[in-house]
Amino acid sequence: MTREYLKTATLTPSSGASDVHDIVQGILSDIEQGGDAKALEYAAKFDKYDGSVLLSDDEIQAAIALVPEKIKRDIDFSHDNVRRFAEAQKATLRDIEIEVVPGLIAGQKTIPVDAAGCYVPGGRYSHIASAIMTVTTAKVAGCKHIVACSPPRPGVGVAPAIIYAAHVCGADKIMAMGGVQGVAAMTFGLFGLPKANILVGPGNQFVAEAKRILFGRVGIDMFAGPTDSLILADKTADPMVVAVDLVGQAEHGYNSPVWLVTDDRPLAEEVMRIVPSLIDDLPDTNRDNAAAAWRDYAEVILCSDRKEMAATSDEYAPEHLTVQAQDLDWWLERLACYGSLFLGEETTVAFGDKASGTNHVLPTSRAATYTGGLSVHKYMKIVTWQRATRDGAKPIALATARISRLEGMEGHARSADIRLAKYFPGENFDLTAEE
Repeated sequence: MTREYLKTATLTPSSGASDVHDIVQGILSDIEQGGDAKALEYAAKFDKYDGSVLLSDDEIQAAIALVPEKIKRDIDFSHDNVRRFAEAQKATLRDIEIEVVPGLIAGQKTIPVDAAGCYVPGGRYSHIASAIMTVTTAKVAGCKHIVACSPPRPGVGVAPAIIYAAHVCGADKIMAMGGVQGVAAMTFGLFGLPKANILVGPGNQFVAEAKRILFGRVGIDMFAGPTDSLILADKTADPMVVAVDLVGQAEHGYNSPVWLVTDDRPLAEEVMRIVPSLIDDLPDTNRDNAAAAWRDYAEVILCSDRKEMAATSDEYAPEHLTVQAQDLDWWLERLACYGSLFLGEETTVAFGDKASGTNHVLPTSRAATYTGGLSVHKYMKIVTWQRATRDGAKPIALATARISRLEGMEGHARSADIRLAKYFPGENFDLTAEE
């Protein structure tokens, strides 16, 4: 390849990262042993909040009353889009059965997990959309019990708009508890909750590490790192639109990489000229995050042609991938590694993050090479079953006995032998692995 890096990252998302594993493991162990009381102790320390942990119906309604009607309509609009997309996704899964050989029928059945724990960040930003994305998909999947857990703010509690979103999207319980202690409470079934079968939703490095440690005893949506975004742009792209989109994603956090990949040098140079002024125009906290992300983690890569651009994108496997270039169908067909794809200037990552219907809980840190994002499918178990007639079992039993003996698994072989002897008495079968 003939890539030229017009801007190179000086850091990676893992640069300088503290080892939080021991801290998180200690908190999880304390809470598992100490139960509700220990979880409340950590909540008092980290959340600095002493209100209700599980919100009552009256508290939910009081919070909902604080949400402006205009915002409610926007949340309802987003929820409807996410719900309809999730329903379409669910329709792609169906129960099946097939007669594998005459007399032996095997099938597939889809079963939703019973209890889902949905973590909704509420620290630096109130992630209203995360409540919509996680709770709605769990509800469509058919989970019987859904908990929405969000960190309360001192003296305020969970943001009212998050409470409204979680409620309208179908949460059975809303928990005012953040961080590791919130994740632990859902996992261990504290405060009278059912133990979660799956934990979903974004969070800070402590939440992500808690999910990583707990994976196995519960399911999780994915291992998550800092959010990242890549834009593929050719000479037809609008430099201002490209720059605004890059800055919009950089504001997620100081270590959120944004990448521009193009085959047009003038476009790249103009975007690099514009970005600093756009960052300077952001509010204080957003500006600090975006400035650090652009300075330390952003890259601008010049390629020779669109094939090299596509190959570069697949290598980076971004969480969010935007194409602002000609021949969108070519890109849709060619690109293979991304969490969610945004084709054309008329859509943008922010649309997917908030309201367009596709889910915004997506694979980061190159995980898009092997997985997609959160969907209704994540809450579904695809299980198999089989049944057979005696005649249908015969060829399966013969093959099973011989393969098992070849593997040295005599007990397995005898499970087949006993059926052949019972169903077909007097018949002689070759049950050895030798010729």
